[in-house]
Amino acid sequence: MNRRKFIQQTSIATSLLLASQFPYEALAKDDAQHKLTILHTNDVHSRLDPFPMDGSKYQGMGGVVGREKIISKIRQEEEQVLLLDAGDIFQGTPYFNFYKGEPEMKVMSMLAYDAATIGNHDFDNGVEALANQLQHANFPIVNCNYDFTNTALENKIEPYHIIRKGKLKIGIIGIGIELKGLVPDKLFGNILYHDPIQSANDTAYYLKKNKRCDYIICLSHLGFEYKDAKVSDKILAAETEYIDLIIGGHTHTFLDHPWITKNKKNKEIMVNQVGWAGINVGRINIYFYNKKQYDYVSNFTVIKVKETSA
Repeated sequence: MNRRKFIQQTSIATSLLLASQFPYEALAKDDAQHKLTILHTNDVHSRLDPFPMDGSKYQGMGGVVGREKIISKIRQEEEQVLLLDAGDIFQGTPYFNFYKGEPEMKVMSMLAYDAATIGNHDFDNGVEALANQLQHANFPIVNCNYDFTNTALENKIEPYHIIRKGKLKIGIIGIGIELKGLVPDKLFGNILYHDPIQSANDTAYYLKKNKRCDYIICLSHLGFEYKDAKVSDKILAAETEYIDLIIGGHTHTFLDHPWITKNKKNKEIMVNQVGWAGINVGRINIYFYNKKQYDYVSNFTVIKVKETSA
């Protein structure tokens, strides 16, 4: 087993405490030219407060305050941090029913998310309502397989977004699930759905070859896997060529570590998803040894979000 495989397979932690004790971090830093820390959420579903202390499975977990403390601590410790979300920002608590998504967008802006994609539940009040809530988002929303022409979202959602972190140029794309049959027609209106695999590959190719991005992340709301042939993150990963990491949502899948496979170029690609409701924050550290043709070592942490007293 080579050094990279060894570190990938043995560096899985389940808490910030374990992450801080991880002995291989120093090894990776010795050789790395650049380090990128990726924090990510998915399917938060308007869960701004923690689950109530009622004896339920997730009591006391989730909530904006706990998440903010984790994110702030990591930003103080690391130089280059990305904070991303894979969609279904809305729907699930009275916050959405009463305020239609405004507090969710304001909270994500407060937490300084770098980018997010949209999920099917983000259309629950319709296209116009979603477009109206984007005024409260100071971060880009990305999707490259929906055509928003002649809708209220035209020119408000980007197919991709490029972020520079230190000397690294990071391309971020978004992919969404087919809305027809999942969302009432009147709610998504004239939005056209295009093949997510083709759209993702075309956009990633453009970012890699034309924009010279060093690393490409896909924020996907396709779902991790299905029993039938429905397009999933697993299928997308195997069919892609230039995407390096897929951060997924929709199926509320709690992964203990990223699922790793080979893409069409026989290169490793990671897929990850951290459940739902803001219970977890995913953390992936990527170490670049050559900025243009990188190799990496990754250690992944599932960070349990709990509210704590001040």
